[in-house]
Amino acid sequence: MLPLVPAVQAQEQGRQDGERPNIIFIMSDDHAQQAMSIYGHPIGKVAPTPNIDRIGQEGAVFWNNYCCNSISGPSRAAILTGKHSHKNGFMKNWALGFDGSQQTLPKLLQQGGYETAVIGKWHLISKPTGFDHWMILNDQGEYCNPQFITEGDTTIHKGYVTDLITQYCEEWMDNGRDKNKPFTAIGYLPNGIIVCMNTPSFRFPIIITMPMRDVTQHRCRR
Repeated sequence: MLPLVPAVQAQEQGRQDGERPNIIFIMSDDHAQQAMSIYGHPIGKVAPTPNIDRIGQEGAVFWNNYCCNSISGPSRAAILTGKHSHKNGFMKNWALGFDGSQQTLPKLLQQGGYETAVIGKWHLISKPTGFDHWMILNDQGEYCNPQFITEGDTTIHKGYVTDLITQYCEEWMDNGRDKNKPFTAIGYLPNGIIVCMNTPSFRFPIIITMPMRDVTQHRCRR
């Protein structure tokens, strides 16, 4: 779970008193502590993550924290509500669906004047609530040519899922929101995804062999 701290810090340094900072939240599934080189694990030397490390170096790194439920959908429900799974009602991925009528963080942000959006893996079965804009993957999502669900339709989008989520988040932040309001953008990345932090393609080239249909290799920056 990666809060994009530099974005908030930059807003803090350049804003006037009383102006609220924008919030960008990026969550990637299956990123254990050992998978991020900023924590100093030997695996990080084999597969370093310089862009993720930069977020920590310019912001904050959590060394002592508690996770009430690390499973995909239930972890999202816990983050959205601030409740343990037995209280928010979504204790397993095959549950009947997240109860979107309960109080959540995006609803509170909306009440505070924020415009909110969630793009990427939702995996809570029910329709998102508390978001002015949402564009979610069908179930856990496909790596390549995934289906995105919106308020009006479900369509297949050509491309690699992390690149698409990044693109759609940027498009909403640049052109899809009310520029007179502060915003909260949540980007959820699917299982096993390599996080692309929007760096030039010639930096940190990694060739990843992916055993999936229609795709053999993908160049990414970590």
